[in-house]
Amino acid sequence: MRDLCWSAPASRRQAAPDIPGSVLIMANPTSGGYNAEFLDSVRTRLEDLGFRTEIRLTRHAGEIGEVCTNPGLGVRTLVVAGGDGSINEALTGFQNNPDPPQLAVIPFGTANVLALELGLPRKPVAIADMIWRQKTKSLRFGLVNGHPFVLMASSGFDAEIVHAVPLALKRKFGKLAYVITAFRIGFKRKASHLEISLDGETINGKFAVASNARHYGGPFVICPHGATDPGLHMLVLDKDDPWSSLRYGLALMFGRIHKARGATVRPFSVATIASASPVAAQVDGDPFGTTPLEISQTEKTVPVLVP
Repeated sequence: MRDLCWSAPASRRQAAPDIPGSVLIMANPTSGGYNAEFLDSVRTRLEDLGFRTEIRLTRHAGEIGEVCTNPGLGVRTLVVAGGDGSINEALTGFQNNPDPPQLAVIPFGTANVLALELGLPRKPVAIADMIWRQKTKSLRFGLVNGHPFVLMASSGFDAEIVHAVPLALKRKFGKLAYVITAFRIGFKRKASHLEISLDGETINGKFAVASNARHYGGPFVICPHGATDPGLHMLVLDKDDPWSSLRYGLALMFGRIHKARGATVRPFSVATIASASPVAAQVDGDPFGTTPLEISQTEKTVPVLVP
């Protein structure tokens, strides 16, 4: 498959930075977005640029986190070929690694919100060239019950959908699986009351999402202040019954969720989400138990490669 990628001119190869270590690409072969030919194209291009490159396919859940925890990993760049949940798994592993490698992302998942946030390329050659250039950005993340999240942590209807969507349906239909599940459970569920504390101020609602990003669920802007006011923001909705969810969904599609009636968006440093009985929670698009949630900013960062 080496003829799928063109080789860099000799002058460019000579100008490449002196990069210690190697590149490890990790991917889940059972995920819906997995593409072996795509990964081989990335590896071929990296090898043409002088990198020692390995593709490692995971054999069990949690393997990315296990690898990222290893202080003897011995690579300069770890490339996660997957969705936002796989990236979260890598960040979780890095928390226990005193000298983690820099992170790169190949967007293979369902939503790939982080790829949108960072403006990552989608073509194999462009991804490899991004790794070659070694331009990094400090990726800051939050903590929920001590667990890192790079995009969001929420409780309410969206988390119930994340908990309820069948894996087979997700692999078959991608994002549409969440819409199907929303209609399946939306008219028979009973919304729960949430009490959200933001730096000591209490807000009541039925849905709450702590966001570390501008986007939510794909290209939809949930927090337009994110570009000018970095840090964590909390979106609270006073209702999440089916018709209110439809109204808020339309507002989200048009980038106006922060202006919708019954919606509150606030920056915060420390927050809690509590409820009288357990309510489903999700982190970066994956199930995360139930309330209560304790959410905070962290000063820790991970270097991530960007265009």
